[in-house]
Amino acid sequence: MKTLIVYYSLEGNTAYAAELIAQRLGADTLHLVPKKAYADKGFAKFFWGGKSAVMAEKPALEPYDADISSYDRIIFGFPVWASTFAPPLRTFILENKDKLGGCDIAAFACMAGNGAEKALGKLGDCAGKALSATGIFIDPLTHKEDAVRIADTFCGKLS
Repeated sequence: MKTLIVYYSLEGNTAYAAELIAQRLGADTLHLVPKKAYADKGFAKFFWGGKSAVMAEKPALEPYDADISSYDRIIFGFPVWASTFAPPLRTFILENKDKLGGCDIAAFACMAGNGAEKALGKLGDCAGKALSATGIFIDPLTHKEDAVRIADTFCGKLS
């Protein structure tokens, strides 16, 4: 199955998990970049990121080059913010919803606290499709051995 991993990563955890999965599946990756960067330190990181997630904002994205309709499977990856998925994915999904209909959809979440299950459900609702597989990474850059195991398990669910 031709696979594209679409992800947003603020601190590198989701990027690391996306690369682990891409290596195992031979997948292409698309890193979403908002035009206005989110704060990545201190209180502002939690306040603005959480507010944006809770308010279901749709930030403008830097241009990306991906023919979504040429893929059989799209895997979404994101950090969990306030028990939901990071807003750049909402923008991408809504911009490409008509092209996702024929694709298998899966997703993985990266978190330090909790809320991943709820966030994965919200992403599926936004995409309008049930997720064929899900994975939850806990601080993958800090827990690399666990991240490798979780990536293997997640990819096994996709076979």
